[in-house]
Amino acid sequence: MYQSDLRNMHDQCKNYLSYHVTLTMTDGRTMDGIIDNVTSDYVSVLVGEDVMDREEGEESDTRYYGGYGIPRRRFRRFRRFDFPLATLAALALLPYIAPPPPPYPYYPYYPYY
Repeated sequence: MYQSDLRNMHDQCKNYLSYHVTLTMTDGRTMDGIIDNVTSDYVSVLVGEDVMDREEGEESDTRYYGGYGIPRRRFRRFRRFDFPLATLAALALLPYIAPPPPPYPYYPYYPYY
């Protein structure tokens, strides 16, 4: 039974290759990332982390310009982590909300007819 569960998780990771997924580990941790590579024992995931822009000589969280506090710029960086397939308990696609349809039907405009 263990081998069949491991094989099912491997096949599911292969199907979700290059997708943004939510990983649930056997110890209860969850994280989201993009599946980059799948081998027979490991899955490589690009896990995102937030990075704040730090200017030299400034230690506070805001810059002051004209009396207004402007927050520092925030970036998102992805790091590659390898997880053993045996530590994965569940794998699910990250749900995205589809935008609502436009209020009117779209008709293409051909100006030269």
